[in-house]
Amino acid sequence: MGRLLAIDYGLKRTGIAVTDSLQIIANGLDTVPTHTLLAFLQAYFAKEVVDQVVIGMPKNLDNSDTDSTAGVRFFIKSFKKKFPEMPLIEHDERFTSKLAMQAMIAGGMSKKDRREKGTVDRVSATIILQSYMESKA
Repeated sequence: MGRLLAIDYGLKRTGIAVTDSLQIIANGLDTVPTHTLLAFLQAYFAKEVVDQVVIGMPKNLDNSDTDSTAGVRFFIKSFKKKFPEMPLIEHDERFTSKLAMQAMIAGGMSKKDRREKGTVDRVSATIILQSYMESKA
């Protein structure tokens, strides 16, 4: 069984999270500059077995698109062209940044560390992945 990988796509930075090989626990993997994301994924797929990729789809409360939705849709097209055999699932990412900040506060992370945007992106990707896993259960 391979891993599940989640992407919290952003215009500048993208958070990435993965499960263990048994797909039980979601963990933050990395935050990468978005312009290097496809190369990062290609290198990761070459060394790890990944069964499926989950990407956070930004939506407003009324289910309409946000300012970020078009960028995510553009990335999805690029992803499918580069990795046509890799299943890609869109998953609602509403509130993930807020939940990530709350989780970091609850976990005792210092204010200085919480200001590091890459940390928020990585935790958001983990929340997207965990939410997806729970929705499948």
